[in-house]
Formats: sequence, C-alpha cells, structure tokens
Amino acid sequence: MSIIVGVEAEPTSIAPALDRRVRRSRSSLISAAIDLVSRRETAAVPLSEIAETADVSRQVVYQQFGNRDVLLLEAALDLLRRELLPGLSELPDNPDLHATAAAVVGHFADHRPFYRAILTSSCAFGVNQALTRFFLPHNRDAVRLLWGGDLAPQEIEDLAAFLTGGWATLINTWVVEGDDPLDVETFADRLVRTVSAIIGSIGPSIAAGKEHG
Repeated sequence: MSIIVGVEAEPTSIAPALDRRVRRSRSSLISAAIDLVSRRETAAVPLSEIAETADVSRQVVYQQFGNRDVLLLEAALDLLRRELLPGLSELPDNPDLHATAAAVVGHFADHRPFYRAILTSSCAFGVNQALTRFFLPHNRDAVRLLWGGDLAPQEIEDLAAFLTGGWATLINTWVVEGDDPLDVETFADRLVRTVSAIIGSIGPSIAAGKEHG
C-alpha cells in the first residue's frame, strides 16, 4: 500500500473536527466495530450488535455512517491515523527502508484479524480504495523526491499510482493468506528488496531516456 518512503503524519490525514458528542459516539462505534470484527474474525457482525456494544441506538449508526461497510472503512482509517502514523512519526529522522517497512507491515500484522476480515468481505473494494487514497500522497512525494526533476507531472502521478497498487496487492495477499504467525521481519526484507529493485531499474531508464531525448 505504500512505497515505504517518506511516510509521515500530515494534517490532511486527520479526521475533520466534529461536535464533541458526535466524536464520542463515532469513537465508541469504531472501537466496537474493530473489537467485534477482530474477535469474530468476520465482517458479518450485525449493526445492531455494534450499536449495542457502543451503547448507542441503531439510528445513530445510520445517521453517522449510513451502513456497516462505511463504518468498517472508517474503522480501518481510524486505526491508521491512531496507530500507524504516530508510530512512523516516532522513527528516527531518515530511517532505513527496513525500519519503515517493518513499522508499516507490523501494524497490519498486529491487527490481522480485523484487516483480514474486512479485506475478504463485501467492503473490501471500498477499503482498498480508501487505503490507496491514504497512501498515494506519500508515494507521490517519494517519487518526486527520488525522480521529480527528471519526470513529467503525469509520469510522477502514474508511477506513484503503480507503486501504491503494487504494494496494496502484496500486503493484502500477505495479510489474508500468509502463514500464522505472520513474519514481519521476513516480509519487510521482501518489500525492501522489491523497492530496491524498482529504484535500481527506474534510475538507469530515466538516464537513458534523457540521453536519447
């Protein structure tokens, strides 16, 4: 889901400010959804049960989220905001690729029952789209940092989208199909090798293109 380069917590990644009462009920519903889906290892948890666990009415769920798929999507983004981004921000300045990769995949491993449940459910497409939108700006910045001076704006956008989609496929497959327990260090090494191969191949291609341009 990410090129694992330059991922930082940004103001645009934070949920918009809401009324205190609304924030409290949203937080309770999101926590209840994460807890129930994780324990049951299925996204097929009735909205009525999520509402009861959160101590709110079903009407509140519909008012704030509309349906269960939207609630689970927001729950996934909430996990990223609350746990992954702060963890990445605590890494030393200019961390090596392995440390950053391990932090990212470690988050998905820590919450595997939840992510595996929603990534194999009816809301998987929406969740993947949301996660792509979440990581794409960071990958775009990374591409600009590495090759921005040599690529046209559309090339930067296309490469960032390509990398984001590729990482989504790798991480999703690992979370859903990987052997228990998930081996974070081994998978982080695998991602680093992939990034290194991409960086190593794109650099010479850009240089060759400039020579023939």
